Parts: sequence; structure tokens; C-alpha cells
Amino acid sequence: MFAMSNDISYTPEEVGKLLKISKFTVYELIKRGELIAYHIGRKVRVEGADIESYKKKSKGINPQASPEQSQSLNHCFPSDESFIICGQDIVLDILTRYLEKQFPHVRFLRRYIGSIDGLIALYRGLANVVTAHLWDSDTDEYNLPYVRRMLPGHPTYIINLVFRIEGFYVAKGNPKNILTWSDLTKPNVRFVNRERGSGARVLLDEQLSILKISHKDILGYGDEEMTHLAIASKIARAEADVGLGIEKVAMQVNDLDFIPLQKERYDIVIRKEDLERPHFQALMSILKSPSFRNEVLGIGGYDVSRMGQIIAEM
Repeated sequence: MFAMSNDISYTPEEVGKLLKISKFTVYELIKRGELIAYHIGRKVRVEGADIESYKKKSKGINPQASPEQSQSLNHCFPSDESFIICGQDIVLDILTRYLEKQFPHVRFLRRYIGSIDGLIALYRGLANVVTAHLWDSDTDEYNLPYVRRMLPGHPTYIINLVFRIEGFYVAKGNPKNILTWSDLTKPNVRFVNRERGSGARVLLDEQLSILKISHKDILGYGDEEMTHLAIASKIARAEADVGLGIEKVAMQVNDLDFIPLQKERYDIVIRKEDLERPHFQALMSILKSPSFRNEVLGIGGYDVSRMGQIIAEM
């Protein structure tokens, strides 16, 4: 065991040793936003001050920010030296890597938060680029109605990243015969949900509203996980019978079947005033480049037919 210093940064493996948890739990804490981290190239680093801050918050302590913590917390705000991208899909990790190659002196930070929290961050000036896959049942449209309502007075561009298939994760062979939204109400079916604010949670709640199904009729509606992978893993371990997520993740987990339900549009949202800035011009060029498209196609599970197209100007 090694002693921790607030003056250096640590890998997720080292953080796990310090906190006596697995590195996978560390990654989950980072994705949830409970532990602040940043990228250097492909490497993830956590500063000592942020580990201390996390430990104190875990003990119920709300400390006054020290100078070191204040400096670290400033990394959560866009600046000339940092660029914040919100969203949870692996395609954003690839996109970040491409941007880092073009701007090696810029600190590209990833915040693994859901669609609604991302739009709020953009509205509050806490992010440069956010992603959304929010379906509106009134218009049968993705993202536009939410951007219109949640960013009033903020002109934006909505740019397609990929299309994905959203559906149910079920055990191999689908033993509970879960095929439709109504099947979630079967008395012997245990559901596992996504967190509030995620696109998957919004899709579920919209569909339940259409069918006039109360969430109280779904066993496990209040059982939440923060990522598609966590849901898929829980079902593979037989700790739940069904959850909602994207096809790509189902391809990565053994002993699962995937029941497709809906093709969703996964978009990037940026402020209109930012489009002419170098980082955003580079982002648009990357989205339209054959190398980036081919890399995304190579990992499977994505439709890139409209990648880089401006879907709407709000």
C-alpha cells in the first residue's frame, strides 16, 4: 500500500488500492460523476484532492474547498485550456481521442451523465458539447422538443452522431417471454431501470404514459443502474429479468438476448455561437471523416448514415 499525496494524480487501479475497491467500481464512480477525473491521451487520472473530497462526502462531510480542491473543481468548467463533452456512449470516447490528437495542449474532459443532465449543463455553461437521445411521444421526435424547452433563448445546433437500437436485455432464450412494454407488468418479471434523466428512462416513462401503465405495476421500477452495461450485467447474473438499453452493449455481454424496440437518434447539441471556433470546426471535420466513421462502424451496433449532419438549428 502506498501513501496518498494531494499533489499527484492516480490511475483508476491506484485509486482502487487506496479506497480498497476494484478498479471497475472506480470507473463506475467516475461515470456517475461522484469522483472527478480527467483524460491525458487515452489515460484516465484522478487527483489526490478529489479522492480526499470523495472520501469526505462519503462520510457525510461537506468540507470547505481547499485551494487544491478549488483548482480541481475548476476543471469541470469550460475554459481556453479545457473542453467538456457530456454523454455516456463509447463513440464519444473515440471522438475525444481524435480531438486530443489535433489539440494536444487542450484538456478534453468527459462527463458521463445522462441526456437531461447534459442539456442542463449546456444551459448553465458547464459543458461545451452534450449528447441526447430523448424521445417525445407527442411529436414522435427525438431531442428537438427537449432542446427547445430546456435551452430557451440559447440558439443551438443539433448534429447527428449515430443511430442506435434501443431494446430489452433478457436472459438467453428469453425464458419470461418478454416482448412488449406491457410484458413489464407480468407478476414474475423483475425489471431494472436506468437513472432519472437518462434517455432510456425517458423512453420508458413515455411508453408507460401512452399505455396508461403505472410504474407501481412494474416490479423493480425503482431499482436503478447508471449505465447500459451495469443493467446488462445484472441480467446476465440473473439478478433481474429485463432492462432497457442499446444493442451495442448486448453484443458485449454473454448469456443475453436482445429484443429490439425502437431506433433512436443519438445527437450532439452545441451552442450556435461556438460552431466557428477551432475545436468545433475540428469536431465537425472528424464526424465527416472516413477514418472516424469506419472506426465507429468497426465496433458494430451503430448506424452512421447521417453522422455529422445538422439535424436542426434551434
